[in-house]
Amino acid sequence: MNKLLSTTSLALALGAALSVTAAPNMALADEAAPQEKCFGVALKGQNDCKAGPGTTCAGTSKIDYQGNAWSMVPKGSCEQVESKTSSTGFGQLQAFSEKSS
Repeated sequence: MNKLLSTTSLALALGAALSVTAAPNMALADEAAPQEKCFGVALKGQNDCKAGPGTTCAGTSKIDYQGNAWSMVPKGSCEQVESKTSSTGFGQLQAFSEKSS
């Protein structure tokens, strides 16, 4: 029983140690990837920041694909992300007024 407990404890400790050392490296990789603000792609309440007059910041967009609310996306991908309110049908690099349905 003690040998099984020791083996299990060792395996758990090793797994925890590997997780702790890998986590900062993954975070650095994410931070190193260039990002850009993409307007009109966030769902209601899921924007990264800025959602127009009367709102504060992250998570304050009032509608899906709000034209003046943005989310960070990998650089170069914004204008390929769907936006149902954009005149182009895709995210934009500048705030815009939503098109009428």
